[in-house]
Amino acid sequence: MHILISPDSFKGSLSAENVAMHIERGIKSAKVDVDTLRIPMADGGEGTLETLVTATNGKIEKVLVNDPLGRSINGHFGIIGNGKTAVIELAVASGLPLLTSKELNPAIASTYGTGQLIKDALGKGIRSFIICLGGSATNDGGTGILKALGYRFLDKEQNELKNGGLALKDLSIIDDTYIDERVKEAHFRIACDVSNSLIGPNGASHVFGPQKGASPELVNKLDEALHVFADVVYRKTGRRIHNLEGGGAAGGTAAGLYAFCQTEMRPGVELMIETLNLSTLFQEQQFDLIITGEGKLDEQTAYGKVVSGITKLSKQYKVPIIAIAGTVEGDIRPLHELGLTAAFSIINGPMDLEKAVTETGKLLEKTTEQLFRLFIRKDEDED
Repeated sequence: MHILISPDSFKGSLSAENVAMHIERGIKSAKVDVDTLRIPMADGGEGTLETLVTATNGKIEKVLVNDPLGRSINGHFGIIGNGKTAVIELAVASGLPLLTSKELNPAIASTYGTGQLIKDALGKGIRSFIICLGGSATNDGGTGILKALGYRFLDKEQNELKNGGLALKDLSIIDDTYIDERVKEAHFRIACDVSNSLIGPNGASHVFGPQKGASPELVNKLDEALHVFADVVYRKTGRRIHNLEGGGAAGGTAAGLYAFCQTEMRPGVELMIETLNLSTLFQEQQFDLIITGEGKLDEQTAYGKVVSGITKLSKQYKVPIIAIAGTVEGDIRPLHELGLTAAFSIINGPMDLEKAVTETGKLLEKTTEQLFRLFIRKDEDED
């Protein structure tokens, strides 16, 4: 039996690589005669960089960058194994975890540090990028990134605007005279799993602004500022980003990159499957079973998560697939409709969250072992 082990991380507990390792240990504990292949996954959010670098034998590059408030911090990005594609997580330089609750302020927070990561990668010859947008502390429409790449954002008197989303209310001119010419050669694939537009009730400011520290009054001002930004972008480029689907991701960063760079927005798990060449792998290797999983399976798992992406691929190649999760809740029939064979929770009795988190590895091994003992019994019965 040839088994592919391809889970997501159990967030707050184990990385995808460690989850896969514990599942493999559980299989071996059952002493069933199988071959296993571990390919950890991610959905384009936190952990995608590490997962892609590890899976492709790539490397991490460290860079001194600015945090959302302009303070110098140690940042990093990944270069996947082919040496041609950089993976950049916006949260590394521009994320919520970099600020205390008292420091959260999307009026002034900037994505400039993420632009510094991109610029460093350009200097290393990289022209292909995967940008993971989750966890931003910003609402600046990606203008911080663009500033780092040489764009200038000016008011009507040609004064350069301050950093942050609120300053965009005074935007009148976008000057591309001094842009880094290497940007024109670059292609950006954005891992984007939200459909929110840049502006309006379903836009970046209204939906995501409050979690970044914006009061109701500030939310309205930020939305107005992004509207000004979108209008100036349209005058400059002819591109309408106002209602761009997904444009509101990461405080409008998706819309800003779309306006000025060669950009395509893709569901994160699709980018992972494409980058890791999983379709080719399925064609070259005959898997008998796939084991996937993530921390929680519920009604939302069928929409853009790792389990749904791997399940769709398994169905295409007619391979049974089992999901192992921390918890299985609600109606997961949509996953079965996608092709999921069965789902199992590692929680087998009353247990508080802290214990579940600390013992996730052991619970994964125990559940997987018991699951695979079914295969042993089945084989014995057939004999």
